[in-house]
Amino acid sequence: MSPSIAHELAKKQKEISVSEFFEKNKQILGFDSLTRALITSVKEPVDNSLDACEDAGALPDIVVKVEKIENTEYRVTVEDNGPGIVKNQVPNVFARLLYGSRFHTRAQRRGQQGIGVSAVVMYGQLTTGKAAKVRSKISDEEVAYECELILDTKKNKPDKITEDFVIWDNKPHGTSFQVHVKGKYIGGKQSIFEYLKGVAIVNPHAKITFMPPEGGTIVFERASEQVPPPTKEVKPHPEGVELGEMLSMAKYTESRKMTSFLNTEFSRISYRVAREICDLAGVPQDQDPQDMTLEQAGGILEAIKKVKIMAPETDCLSPIGETLIRKGLKNVLGDLKADFYAPPVTRDPRVYGGNPFIVEVGIVYGGGLSSEEPVQILRFANRVPLMYQQGACAITQAIEAVDWRRYGLEQRGGQGIPFGPAIVLVHVASTKIPFTSESKEAVANVPEIREEIELALKACARKLKTHLNKAAKKSKTRVKFEIVQDIIPMIAEKSAKIVGKPVPDIAGTITKIMNVVWIEDEVAFEKGRHHVSVKAYNYTPKSQSFHLHMLVPYDKIDEKTLKAKPIETRDENKATWDVKRLGSTDVFELAFDLKGVPQEQYDESEVYVSGIDAASVIGCEVLPGDWDLEHLRITEEGVAEEAEEGEEGEVDYDEGAEVINNED
Repeated sequence: MSPSIAHELAKKQKEISVSEFFEKNKQILGFDSLTRALITSVKEPVDNSLDACEDAGALPDIVVKVEKIENTEYRVTVEDNGPGIVKNQVPNVFARLLYGSRFHTRAQRRGQQGIGVSAVVMYGQLTTGKAAKVRSKISDEEVAYECELILDTKKNKPDKITEDFVIWDNKPHGTSFQVHVKGKYIGGKQSIFEYLKGVAIVNPHAKITFMPPEGGTIVFERASEQVPPPTKEVKPHPEGVELGEMLSMAKYTESRKMTSFLNTEFSRISYRVAREICDLAGVPQDQDPQDMTLEQAGGILEAIKKVKIMAPETDCLSPIGETLIRKGLKNVLGDLKADFYAPPVTRDPRVYGGNPFIVEVGIVYGGGLSSEEPVQILRFANRVPLMYQQGACAITQAIEAVDWRRYGLEQRGGQGIPFGPAIVLVHVASTKIPFTSESKEAVANVPEIREEIELALKACARKLKTHLNKAAKKSKTRVKFEIVQDIIPMIAEKSAKIVGKPVPDIAGTITKIMNVVWIEDEVAFEKGRHHVSVKAYNYTPKSQSFHLHMLVPYDKIDEKTLKAKPIETRDENKATWDVKRLGSTDVFELAFDLKGVPQEQYDESEVYVSGIDAASVIGCEVLPGDWDLEHLRITEEGVAEEAEEGEEGEVDYDEGAEVINNED
């Protein structure tokens, strides 16, 4: 073989810029179809706007306008009330790939890679040949800076076509981004409207105004006036750090001792813990980290697994929170008139690869939802809706792995997406979401994240099952009770007429037939107050004594409205009442008002009883007598084991419910 061939091949080899690569592989960035391209062109600037507003501590007010120009060409405009961008940075922010401040920041952000909005500019110029227009105004300037940009893909640098200063009426600060793209506008599940609806659910503090191509205006009003607290940058947590990363960190650290290196480069490692790690690994405490060998690095990582290290810090994350998840769902999905919003679950923080993360789950059931179709899955990562690649996402795979038949939903074969009138919301918040691709549409199947999602789903599903069991038992007993109430008096009346005697008192007969203690609770919200009522009817032939327990913000109870005083309160949200010798056919009534509690925070009472046979009670759960109230919660491991070992028809108790011992 001639050596000249190798030289010829060498001449053809050359470096390509990152923008050239993405220009020829735009499908990687979410531009693989006209429909998806249009959604991506809205999604990326909206994500940037939300981040900018929150960084400035402002309640986001975002306007999205999509106009059809001709055939498949659309003009997309996204405007916000954020802090604006200084003039010199505008070109780089909007027309330079992999340019930004968030890639190396270990704190929760919607944007991570510095690709999104610049990729939209690149896609727009590729498909329409037109430049993007950006207008930005910061609060200490009287005029706004406006420019038209394209991205020079050979150099991965912005190219300004025009620039000027303009008057922006009634706009003290903010940014406007406008781009022409080739796309296709549709309705349905994967549409701009559904994306913005999802944004409104997990960002209830944002107001979003949408002007679609067909005309009209759709407004998603904000449901909260509270801006999420700003996230803080943290060091990597030592749990899950890989060997190569450890060696790289040691190479570039400014520390000159191993103990100092571990303390300053990682979170949650004090000097005491650092010394303990070094001793376990057999590494000198005063050794220079840059001299660390491969074997020593491996020993350090093994020692980290054996040492007790605190859970990761949470101020680097911005979870939605249980109250705001419910508020966001009700605000956007209120027209469904759902029967039940399961109390959302926010898990404790975990770590993967040194990155803290939190999983949140909410379930909506009944109302206008179809029982003949698969449940709707709402996937979110760092408060951003995930619209595509559902099957490749760890969130979907975790949902499919849960046996939903245990929780009242139909599921063929015990696996796969369940069927039923339900919506399942899953949100993953992390300092670094492990997406499957640069298009950021699916969460990778990281074992730690997958496990947390499954645990959160089961915890929330147990609350749904408790509600369904309670409703089913009440419904069956109510039918029986109504029949008995109608038929027995009629029989007694006719019999008395036949024998010519007075109609006898049949209350005792009815109680013998019913033979249950009926617990009925109601919550009504009126004039800024919750009116809470719990009644216990003794439809048994003998007196009953038991304890009645409620999970309720006791410090919010208006004492003037409280009819019966509890015998015990704990942690300001748990109370116990003693029901003594409730006679046959008698009623125990508990009523009070809650003041200062948001409407969506308390829409169903959690009532439990103890000290009575479970078979005798309808309307609430009877707590096992050997459960210890001092711990207040059942451990999640215990709940998981119980759920797996339980029979199909058994009740799985909610892991968040207080478990109370009968202390008679």
